[in-house]
Amino acid sequence: MPIAYILLSLLAIGGGIFAWLKFAPALATRRNLARLGPEAPILTENGFQFRDLNKNGKLDIYEDPRQPVEARVEDLLSQMTLEEKAGLMFHSMIGMQPDGTLTESLNREGGPTKTSEVIAVKLMNHFNILNVYEPRAIAEWHNRLQKMAERTRLGIPVTISSDPRHAFSNNVGANLPAGHFSQWPEPTGLAATRDAALVREFGDIARQEYLAAGIRVALHPMVDLATEPRWCRVNGTFGEDADLVSEMGSAYIRGFQGETLGKHSVACMTKHFPGGGPQMNGEDAHFAYGKEQVYPGNNFDYHLKPFEAAFAAGTSQIMPYYGMPVGTQYEQKGFSFNKAIITGLLREKYGFDGIVCTDWLLLNGLKMFGKELIEAKAWGVEHLTPIERAQVALEAGVDQFGGETCPELIVELVRSGKVSEERINQSARRLLREKFRLGLFDHPYLDPEFAEKTIGREDFKSKGEVAQRKSLVLLKNGQGQPVLPLSGKPKIYIENMNPETAGQYGEVVSDPAQADFAILRLAAPYEKRKGFLDSLFHAGDLDFKSPEKERILGILETVPTVVDFYFERPAVIPEINAKCAALLANFGANDAAVLDVVFGRFAPTGKLPFEIPSSMEAVRKQKEDLPYDSENPLYPFGFGLTYSESNFS
Repeated sequence: MPIAYILLSLLAIGGGIFAWLKFAPALATRRNLARLGPEAPILTENGFQFRDLNKNGKLDIYEDPRQPVEARVEDLLSQMTLEEKAGLMFHSMIGMQPDGTLTESLNREGGPTKTSEVIAVKLMNHFNILNVYEPRAIAEWHNRLQKMAERTRLGIPVTISSDPRHAFSNNVGANLPAGHFSQWPEPTGLAATRDAALVREFGDIARQEYLAAGIRVALHPMVDLATEPRWCRVNGTFGEDADLVSEMGSAYIRGFQGETLGKHSVACMTKHFPGGGPQMNGEDAHFAYGKEQVYPGNNFDYHLKPFEAAFAAGTSQIMPYYGMPVGTQYEQKGFSFNKAIITGLLREKYGFDGIVCTDWLLLNGLKMFGKELIEAKAWGVEHLTPIERAQVALEAGVDQFGGETCPELIVELVRSGKVSEERINQSARRLLREKFRLGLFDHPYLDPEFAEKTIGREDFKSKGEVAQRKSLVLLKNGQGQPVLPLSGKPKIYIENMNPETAGQYGEVVSDPAQADFAILRLAAPYEKRKGFLDSLFHAGDLDFKSPEKERILGILETVPTVVDFYFERPAVIPEINAKCAALLANFGANDAAVLDVVFGRFAPTGKLPFEIPSSMEAVRKQKEDLPYDSENPLYPFGFGLTYSESNFS
């Protein structure tokens, strides 16, 4: 066969593949959209206007906002197919384009899924938004998504959720940076203020911004107790003291939800029941090497106290953690697979009848291009298939599967007789009830202009700025004589700080030897881990290693130095503490907030939400489930100086 013929054939094949890659996604989208019907018409009956969501030309009970919620739920449930009920029970990630258009990315074995596929084919209507852009684009995207959902057979509206997005963290697996939203301290910083009224005000402001963006479920708060200092999720908690966490968590929930869940509420999915803090050796249950939760101090019930407060505050939803209990009366299964935890403890003992949603990716891992990017977090049931895991979780009592897009598993379980349709109806009722309470069936659309005016409002931002300053904790201020606040306009050497901002307070120099003072902004150290998800979480030892420790100490020996630490986790810093002139703790604060305290424009009042250990040996010896139990802590829980105090450490 002539070489030229072979080359032409290969080019033709390659061209065909290229054409398929180019046009197949559009064809798939058209097929998906062809499954949808028309938009819901507006009809009038006896002078009352309504959206005819099922397009049958008459007013159904579920379409009538004047009817009781329970009557609307039962009417809609009676009209739903098994496939539609199953679609309710999956809550996965979704993306948006920067211009506010819908995403139609290719789906590759669990990868990013087409919007048209999850709405029109899989009949899903709960989504976790990750990337958001300009406020107007957010609102326009949300309206497009709701319009697509309106075209499904029954017109069930979409519920959008979000991880925390008002602070400084940036971890797609746990929390997101503020972006256009007002910026506040991390939850640990809110706890450091010891101001429950401020926390409730934060919740109310975040609620208003979420509503303007169409976000109706907060995948937070985390009321886990940070009793294990190495845990990579400490900064998402309110600290290690159950009473403090209970007070802060309750205020947070009431700020988001109000006293009762309604059309102006954002529902809270409080996590991670029954407390995700006591991780063995501080490792995290996102990973197989951190799946064990241990209670060497026999302190299981202590971790339940913040959830009891959350129930009293009316939290609408609960998320169990990935971890499995070790050395307790409970079976060694991940909490979402654990019937004694979900049905026995949560449902029966506490009487919780709200939504229980699993943490993300318990049934299937995440694959991209045939390669497993994230393994399924099916701890204790790793040997089971995805459909078997789904059955165990349903039997345990969960209502919804986070991060998954496989409602066909539920359909198969019912069709095969392994799970009854009445069991599915139980979860469907809870999920529908919340959509009705939130007013989504009646008013799902947003005003883009209102979104522009509300998200990141100047008064919201100003209150976030004050909260950042109130959250700062003064740990050390000189040796007998106070160093802070600094006065005048001294020569300052800075690290990890914007020179323009710092220049408004002092003369910035490039050499510590030329400075009157150094101001270093440092972050708690961590071990860099390999792996896509592992690398996003800051875990491992809490102390600085060589040569970085010696580099920092060299600056402290050269010039009087103010060290500001971002305590994402408690850090082990005895040498730095001994040699610095002053030490501040921050839990999410910008440069200006820190400098305002350093230069006395704002007086520090914060108190530590957890203790600062004195050594890694003390960290390793403490018990994972006990609060403030390390030997001779450098600074105890609740410590915090003010400028008016005479006893400087």
